[in-house]
Amino acid sequence: MNAVEVNFDGLVGPTHNYAGLSYGNIASTEHGLTESNPRAAALEGLGKMKLLMDLGIPQAVLPPHERPDLWTLRDLGFCGTDYQIIAKAAREAPFLLAACYSASGMWTANSATVSPSPDTADGLVHFTPANLVSFFHRSIEQRFTAKVLEAIFNDQSAFVHHKALPGAAQFSDEGAANHTRLCKSYGEPGIELFVYGRKAFDRDDPGPSVFPARQSFEASAAIARLHRLDLSKTLFFRQNPEAIDAGVFHNDVISVGNQHVFVFHSGAFVDGDRVIGELRRTFEERCQAQLFVLEVTQDQLPASDAVKTYLFNSQLVTLPDQTMCLIAPLESKEHEKAGAMLAQLLAESNPISKVRFIDIRQSMKNGGGPACLRLRVVLTDTQLSLVHEGVLLTEQRYRQLEAWIHCHYRDRLNPQDLADPLLAEESRSALDALTQILQLGSVYDFQQNPRM
Repeated sequence: MNAVEVNFDGLVGPTHNYAGLSYGNIASTEHGLTESNPRAAALEGLGKMKLLMDLGIPQAVLPPHERPDLWTLRDLGFCGTDYQIIAKAAREAPFLLAACYSASGMWTANSATVSPSPDTADGLVHFTPANLVSFFHRSIEQRFTAKVLEAIFNDQSAFVHHKALPGAAQFSDEGAANHTRLCKSYGEPGIELFVYGRKAFDRDDPGPSVFPARQSFEASAAIARLHRLDLSKTLFFRQNPEAIDAGVFHNDVISVGNQHVFVFHSGAFVDGDRVIGELRRTFEERCQAQLFVLEVTQDQLPASDAVKTYLFNSQLVTLPDQTMCLIAPLESKEHEKAGAMLAQLLAESNPISKVRFIDIRQSMKNGGGPACLRLRVVLTDTQLSLVHEGVLLTEQRYRQLEAWIHCHYRDRLNPQDLADPLLAEESRSALDALTQILQLGSVYDFQQNPRM
């Protein structure tokens, strides 16, 4: 069956800022309360999408979430006009205001977990939005994520949408950032790998000692059941607590896989030799093909440098000629050990034939590399024809989005600017115009119930 992997990238929102909200994300903490550039951030992300489109990779766009989320502030007891709510929150609870302004929905690798039809018992594509309960500013994303995914993938004959898992720590789910699919070709059955940081119901499990483990085994297992996966061909690996304490808050910060290639750091998993052996055996039995396993050792690149450069948070994509390309952050080229590691990777005999470096420094300062910005969705030709056409990136739509960013985005944003009610007005104006470009209709709450 012919199928392609489509990258659905999140557009960076107009309120992109550095509030340092994500404990355990070292880059986010280091750059907290510094000046951001929303316009540059959005253009960098759009430029990455354009690069993939030009490489022949199917590319699509997911809209930003409505920010500030004044509806959540109302639920927390703030009342009055929108302007009054912003002023009260800025005065009484600036941390809550910053959380409700966060543009973290841009990292769509965390938005949901997706299982394609070759892997599911009913032959449908399954979506489960992540509950993201580890942090308040992300936990408020799931409702809009579900809404926009249902608007884009809206044919029930092809797509199944599940509710987010219960909003409890035991079922903490961080989406596709801890999920990898491996296969011989996209249209054939593959294996799905879930990586978790802790077993929530195991009282003897100490977990990491410095930073929290965000993904629970119970969440990963529930999603596998919901998606009707063959559990004998589905793998659950434990993330190394030492890696989490080094700043590897999601597994996509320390491993990356695509089709029959898996690149990982030697410190990624508990009992690494055993789990990689299990991964090889399961892949070969299920896919009847060889798995290329490429290991990066601690000597070649310490885990702390992997976090600093986000080398493993690159996108590994299959080009139209069936060779593979790594879309890597510029920081990995500029770092001595990471750069040497990539040069060695290209010199060895493996399916990765080229590396393209991109500048997404605005995202990187908040702890998001190239892979964080996209959600991977494998679709057959028929399923792709059922996707809402307005979100698929074309040359014309790229030019429209570029002009839209220049028109609506500020080129600097400081923490104190979040108290400016004009920023909320500007954000709504931008999102209203965006829905016309993407032909999504009135998907935002403010379009249906405007205040201010």
